[in-house]
Amino acid sequence: MKKVTGVMIYYYFICDRKLWFFMNDLNMEQGSDLVSMGKLIDETSYKREKKNILIDENINIDFLKDWKVIHEVKKSRKIEEASKWQLKYYIWLLKQKGVDIEKGILDYPLLRKREDVFLDKQDEEELQKVLEEIDKIRSSKLPPAINKKAICKNCAYYELCYI
Repeated sequence: MKKVTGVMIYYYFICDRKLWFFMNDLNMEQGSDLVSMGKLIDETSYKREKKNILIDENINIDFLKDWKVIHEVKKSRKIEEASKWQLKYYIWLLKQKGVDIEKGILDYPLLRKREDVFLDKQDEEELQKVLEEIDKIRSSKLPPAINKKAICKNCAYYELCYI
């Protein structure tokens, strides 16, 4: 199985078509105002922390506390389920490397909110299935069919799908 990044896990839970475009190097997010805003929030929040920890050129953890708690910074809770699974993937991946992570925390600095995220045995089994599905999407010659969702209108890939 090829390398799977945290972004791929995140996109899988948002839209498999977006994931396919991303894995086929059709990256539309460079010009996205929403993506730029998210990067700005990440850069200006939690300045005292050692941030953006790249592991195996595979996952990029926003910040880590004492190698026990992983933090992921997000601008809103709109796509919270995808954020939770991205964080669970990070915990799982580090566990595979022998690092005992207690939990993850989704940080929403603009909302002044935090949410604890834990990984259990059922989540680990689900992640195995997700990784297999991502591999199937990666090997597909054509992008998956459009699955219209409310978030489509704000997506950086909107024009690829609808215009």
